Amino acid sequence: MRQYQSSKSTLRYSPWFVLITAVFITCLVTANITAVKLVNVFGLVLPAAIIIFPISYIFGDVLTEVYGYRQARQVIWLGFVCNLIAVIAIWIGGILPAAGFWDGQAAYERILGYTPRLLVASFLAYLVGEFANSFVLAKMKIATQGRWLWTRTIGSTVVGQGVDSLVFITLAFMGTIPFNGLISAIVTQWLAKSLYEAVATPLTYAAVNFLKRQEGRDTYDYDTNFNPIALSE
Repeated sequence: MRQYQSSKSTLRYSPWFVLITAVFITCLVTANITAVKLVNVFGLVLPAAIIIFPISYIFGDVLTEVYGYRQARQVIWLGFVCNLIAVIAIWIGGILPAAGFWDGQAAYERILGYTPRLLVASFLAYLVGEFANSFVLAKMKIATQGRWLWTRTIGSTVVGQGVDSLVFITLAFMGTIPFNGLISAIVTQWLAKSLYEAVATPLTYAAVNFLKRQEGRDTYDYDTNFNPIALSE
């Protein structure tokens, strides 16, 4: 029997919730590192992070659909903090004196070094995109009365990934590449990531249905405060 719960219902952190959170954050940190490499996929030039980053949106959908926006908001901020810790650790590792026999400093800086502009663009795009994704899914769930999950997962991803791509590409590359190239990069990343989500819809359905049965909950955000910084509400 489906259990309708307020988003403010007491939630203990079950092993499944912890697992979903861990995978979500792992995808974010991994994407942040692998994004430095550009790959050619069916003639499209994309960052290597295309392999893993969209999975964070899939798990973000699962978090919001099962546990609600309030819990997803906490995980989004946790992911931000973990990403920040990784970046700081990599930066410190880069400025520490290298051992005399180690000849990989240039490669370390080339692959793991980040310019301040790219970091700001990446972090802002992540926050805006993830919160947009979670907000749209939560609102669509209420509007559809919990039916047609595929409309929520795909619809929220189209919005979230669109905002993410727009913010990141614009902040990171505005003024360094032609305007037409900027628009092309935004649209290409947006469509590729959205298509990824659409193809993964059966897996999202399976994960959501499994967790709802295991957790015995199906959260609707009727009384949720959607302020992204209201962590305790």
